[in-house]
Amino acid sequence: MEWLTAPFEVTFVQRALWGGILVSAICAPAGAWVVLRGMAFLGDAMSHGLLPGVALAALLGGNLMVGAVVSAAVMTAGVTALGRAPRLSQDTGIGLLFVGMLSLGVIIVSRSQSFAVDLTGFLFGDVLAVRQQDLVVLAAASLAALVVSVLGHRAFLALAFDERKAHTLGLRPRLAHAVLLGLLGLAIVASFHIVGTLLVLGLLIAPPAAALPWTRSVRGVMALAALLGATATFGGLLLSWHLSTAAGATVAALAVSLFFLSHVLSGLRNRPARHAPVPVPEVN
Repeated sequence: MEWLTAPFEVTFVQRALWGGILVSAICAPAGAWVVLRGMAFLGDAMSHGLLPGVALAALLGGNLMVGAVVSAAVMTAGVTALGRAPRLSQDTGIGLLFVGMLSLGVIIVSRSQSFAVDLTGFLFGDVLAVRQQDLVVLAAASLAALVVSVLGHRAFLALAFDERKAHTLGLRPRLAHAVLLGLLGLAIVASFHIVGTLLVLGLLIAPPAAALPWTRSVRGVMALAALLGATATFGGLLLSWHLSTAAGATVAALAVSLFFLSHVLSGLRNRPARHAPVPVPEVN
């Protein structure tokens, strides 16, 4: 039992646990829509698109969070604008923004004397360095994500399954799409300094994808995703402590492992139904 509780008697590990739980709560609503709409590439592009703002803020000695917010706003506006271009597919526009923002970020970071350190921190984060004020920011972000998800649920649902019907119902699908991008940006901005941009997708995509086979409603996916994300955080920090591995990477790896475990168990659960004998009608 001591093996299970000893790491969480340390203050910075407790803060890391709460930080990971709050990140899971933020990522679950946005991640559910990302998975349902097949927007994983967009999530990847937006997470890497934060680099120019973060790099510029680091170079000028400013607040990294403010820089990330500016970059997220630019990415959101860019994806929304390019999505309206008649002869340009959404994936093409996202790909161009992805490469452009990432290239600009690397150019800015290369001007810094601490290039490797800054880039490593941006990519992989440091979940064990969560401060008390970070928890306050994460709590506020999780509350904002919950409010946006509740208020926009009907519009997001219509947008996910039938954009034309959403327009017919007067739900303004373009505005809903922009707000959904903002929700995704909020999750990434609030989380990147905890687990890094390369690993934030682990908590953004893996828990909702793992929850998908076990619930029939979008709200159920969100709730189960938050629980699975919290489980990955607890288990990842525990393994990291005893195995001396990188905490953020271990959390993300465990989240992805839960996804594969979920789908294996789901396949085993559904196997009898698939191989059940076909009933033969009686002949009178």
